[in-house]
Amino acid sequence: MFGIPGKAAVTMTPKAVQQIAKLMARDGHKGLRIGVKKGGCAGMEYTMDYADDIDPMDEVVEQEGARVMIAPMAQMFLFGTEIDYETSLLESGFKFKNPNVEDACGCGESIKFKDLDELTAERDGN
Repeated sequence: MFGIPGKAAVTMTPKAVQQIAKLMARDGHKGLRIGVKKGGCAGMEYTMDYADDIDPMDEVVEQEGARVMIAPMAQMFLFGTEIDYETSLLESGFKFKNPNVEDACGCGESIKFKDLDELTAERDGN
């Protein structure tokens, strides 16, 4: 695991907590699994899927009845991220405020992370 003892890997805003808890209750899911995958014009994309089980390698974050599981491959890239849920006239959805992102495409769907060595140095306080 990539986390720091005593510090949640990700945080959720009250709106995100409310939406995640609602999604969990609606169909009896154990939470949402978040991750990253290759894709998009900037190189990487976030993933979110319903989770009906908790993998022992997942980083589990629970906040006021909402639960997210971070896939092992994504833990380093998502550490320190704030998950929000925004609603506007045209769209609604989860937004990630991630300090590990170096660049993003214009549409906001694709991201580029900082170099792995840089992320490790930031985590270790160097």
